[in-house]
Amino acid sequence: MDVDTRLLRYFAAIADEGNLTRAAHRLFVSQPSLTKQLKHLESQLGVRLFIRSSTGMTLTDAGHTLAARVPPVLADWDAAVRDTRSTARVLRVGTLAGAANDATKDIVAEFGKRRPGWRVDMRQTPWTDPTAGLANAEVPVALLRLPFPGEESFGVRSLFSEPRCVALSSTHPLAQRHEIPFPELWDDPVVVTPALKGTWRDHWLAKSERDGREPRIGAVTEQPDEFLAAIANGHGIALVPASTALLHERPGVAYIPVTGLSPSEVGVAWLPDAGEAVADFVQCCLDVTQPRRTS
Repeated sequence: MDVDTRLLRYFAAIADEGNLTRAAHRLFVSQPSLTKQLKHLESQLGVRLFIRSSTGMTLTDAGHTLAARVPPVLADWDAAVRDTRSTARVLRVGTLAGAANDATKDIVAEFGKRRPGWRVDMRQTPWTDPTAGLANAEVPVALLRLPFPGEESFGVRSLFSEPRCVALSSTHPLAQRHEIPFPELWDDPVVVTPALKGTWRDHWLAKSERDGREPRIGAVTEQPDEFLAAIANGHGIALVPASTALLHERPGVAYIPVTGLSPSEVGVAWLPDAGEAVADFVQCCLDVTQPRRTS
């Protein structure tokens, strides 16, 4: 019987968390989708793995048996994948849209000098996965925004920072300003993505810089086009990296610098024991971006 390793990862997360909602947050998938995948796994195996109750998810005897076997199976598989990719001399790098921007080309070029004959395969992930593929071990290293959920489970280095600005409708009363003090935006509703949870949510809503005022959610969107359309249509504003103005220029959306707001940090993160090629890539990231760092 063949079972998708992703189903095993989903099972392991539910077993660890004992709760579908927390497991879904950890995996960056919706709870209905996770429930569907669990039922699919149970159907494939022909056994019930969990007893569902109002207090959470409890492993059955069959579930306990599988839970004891899955971690080493996944660890062996991840090691096999790393070794295979290393032999193939291809390094897969996850990236969020707008993470390292123009630095990416220089990083890849530097890595090519350090490891002649290697190819870097950049894998862009949606905004709904702020780990850029690390959470599901789809990539061994990623260029992303800090902070991100589960950051403590990975190796992480900050590379450089850039200001955050506000994206708002061109019809917004403040759209013609050259800059906006952040307190003037506190009462505006905010457009968010489903991935906005925990420290990721707090950073992009700037909760620590709102003097205790809870932000209002104006719209929840999954795709960049939906995100920008909601802003253009006046459903809310969003705090974004300044580089977004260049990467996502759109009629009806204005990008205005914001004062009194901490910057956005770009970082490189990697899986533990990811190997020497990843270590070299991380060093290339540091070598290329050190002049960019702010004091």
